Amino acid sequence: MLQNIDTLARDAKSWPFEQARNLLAHVLKKRLSDAERNAAKLLIDAGKTDEALATFEALQRPVVLETGYGPSGLPHMGTFGEVARTTMVRNAFRALTGDHWQTRLIAFSDDMDGLRKVPEGIPNPEMLREDLHKPLTVVRDPFGTHDSFGAHNNARLRAFLDSFGFEYEFLSSTEQYKAGRFDEVLLRLLERFDAIQAIMLPTLGEERRATYSPFLPISPITGQVLQVPTLERNVEKGTIVFDDPAGGRTEVPVTGGHVKLQWKPDWAMRWTALDVDYEMSGKDLIESVRESGKICRALGGTPPEGFNFELFLDIEGKKISKSKGNGLTMEEWLRYGTPESLSWYMFQSPKSAKSLHFNVIPRAIDDYLAFIEAYKTQEPAKRIDNAVWAIHAGAPPEHTSPVSFALLLNLVGVANASDKAQLWAYFAKYLPDATPENEPLLDQLMDRALNYYVDFVKPTKSYRLPDDKEKAALLDLAARLKALPADTTDGELIQGEVYAVGKEHAFEPLRGWFGALYEVLLGASQGPRFGSFAAIYGLPQTIQLIEDGASGKLAS
Repeated sequence: MLQNIDTLARDAKSWPFEQARNLLAHVLKKRLSDAERNAAKLLIDAGKTDEALATFEALQRPVVLETGYGPSGLPHMGTFGEVARTTMVRNAFRALTGDHWQTRLIAFSDDMDGLRKVPEGIPNPEMLREDLHKPLTVVRDPFGTHDSFGAHNNARLRAFLDSFGFEYEFLSSTEQYKAGRFDEVLLRLLERFDAIQAIMLPTLGEERRATYSPFLPISPITGQVLQVPTLERNVEKGTIVFDDPAGGRTEVPVTGGHVKLQWKPDWAMRWTALDVDYEMSGKDLIESVRESGKICRALGGTPPEGFNFELFLDIEGKKISKSKGNGLTMEEWLRYGTPESLSWYMFQSPKSAKSLHFNVIPRAIDDYLAFIEAYKTQEPAKRIDNAVWAIHAGAPPEHTSPVSFALLLNLVGVANASDKAQLWAYFAKYLPDATPENEPLLDQLMDRALNYYVDFVKPTKSYRLPDDKEKAALLDLAARLKALPADTTDGELIQGEVYAVGKEHAFEPLRGWFGALYEVLLGASQGPRFGSFAAIYGLPQTIQLIEDGASGKLAS
């Protein structure tokens, strides 16, 4: 699905394709001379990326995209967002280049960092306190399932990414340092130590400047990651000298995992050593990206193409903070919404701050379903900019759910359903051939609707009495529906009667009539398409609901 659409990809307006085109321009500039770049671009623009790759050896290396993870905690919403969005750019790049150019997505775990504090809610906190400041891959696993705390959280990260079907290559900082993958660049940093300091020191406070070193040696005695000044450098030997609080003046090589770097030099070193072409980050890291880019250039590398996304806000419009716990966790979203709805939410306006709380989930689910339906009838140029193209790498499902999440929420409430069996019973007439096996998404949405209704909708239900005009209209609607066959499941036919009543009783605008239906009959300010709801709920039950609302029974 990513081949033979490069012409569409060149003109696509959605942000993943804008980023893909930026990435392509970046890689061509990074790897080719001006003359070569112009020739390669002509070939690629003509849909001959395979020919460009065969012609220019420098283009035969994979394009590398990276995401980062700090394994002192479990994967979270930000982790998902970064990998999901980077994957969208990766797939757009593949489409732009006819899927001829190999790409790699590295999920990098910064697991050589020292454990700075004991996370809340972790078992065996005393054991972790004993291991403070040691690399996360040395800190003992408080869960008792892996060789280290870092290994435990890395496993959780990989299981997390695998559960969403992401394609990625996992790299451990500890393994890369110890295997010598970074040695060449670490020795170069030792050689250019003063240039790195000239970049970093002006960004630090006076006290930190006095002791700062880009190298964090690991104590041969305690195993702790030390933040200590570098007293001497021996470029020929590839070593540094520092004062170890546990053993006095100590000399260690900067290679082989005996030191790690402070995070901004570390970021720059990774970009250089791994030849990273693309990495996005939050808006709060703009200055850090700039400083790491300078260090990358000082090390002889080229900073990757970047993209700064906005951060999420809580229900009060405040910045979400892991320490404050005012955000929405992955587990919470997946209790009430589907993975696809979360991907849809991540796709939308990444450069705009968006609220991330429970209230956004129902709308995200139904918007995702609506975009799937729109995709079916769109021309190719529109399809490629549809969010579901990015979410499903150009192959969105042909069938999703026959009803909206909003309708399910109202059906749960009106039917007072407590399990899926009751909901499926209501669908028996409306969709007689539907089963959990052939309507798996509908079955999943039923689970989510039951959870969401109990936790959020039910506590806020507020029915009101109809006024005289609304009461007359409700009784008229009940009479019209009684004139239909009792087994009617034609939602459009029922909806036509609803419209007719609204017009007959002169509701201007007509949405005032539908608002009255929702507030009087459903106890909510908005609701699903009423005809579809009635078709599933059943005509006799809907008539009884209308009569109860008209009499004031629901509001009592």
